[in-house]
Amino acid sequence: MASFTTGYRLSLARPSLTSSSPQHLLPSLNRPVLSFSSTSFPSISLVSTGNLRSRSIVASAAVGPKRLLGSLTSPQGLKFAVVVARFNEIVTNLLLEGALETFRRYSVKEEDITVVSVPGSFEIPVVAQKLGKTGAYDAILCIGAVIRGDTTHYDAVANSAASGVLSAGLSSGVPCIFGVLTCDDMDQALNRAGGKSGNKGAEAALTAIEMASLCKHHLS
Repeated sequence: MASFTTGYRLSLARPSLTSSSPQHLLPSLNRPVLSFSSTSFPSISLVSTGNLRSRSIVASAAVGPKRLLGSLTSPQGLKFAVVVARFNEIVTNLLLEGALETFRRYSVKEEDITVVSVPGSFEIPVVAQKLGKTGAYDAILCIGAVIRGDTTHYDAVANSAASGVLSAGLSSGVPCIFGVLTCDDMDQALNRAGGKSGNKGAEAALTAIEMASLCKHHLS
């Protein structure tokens, strides 16, 4: 008895023969053609023409989805801008150093990096958008540090910086990487600028390289 694997689709159809068909096929008019296939498994078809020894089984491997990935190992020709806030400079300088060291480690040439300084994190998005619209850069890294105080000023600046960097990327079509720390106190910020929590500037630089590669080599 034939058994079918769960997940396959079974269909019955009768062969279509005309008056010009070979005579030895005519007795098979009432014999069904069996076929079953699956979208997630190899496709198999079984065809019967009246003679059990005359059977054809065809299997083909399922084709997987196409995947596009940015590369960290081939940054040649990619150009980057870094917009860095001077406010909380003790933190942002460490983040900038981490980012530049990562660019060097991954063979990004210094002449392919432009660093732009702005007063604070609130001013980052407008500069990032203008840089993106020049068409001169493949990714823009935005670095800043917003530390919570006793007023709601922190929430306003942090939210504006995050939404502004997102908007800059969407409007310019150039990846704008959010490397702005939003921390409760200075200790948290320093821990994320080269302390026990790593350097978020270095991590953001890796994201910038990958996104620049993805957009330039696969999505342009």
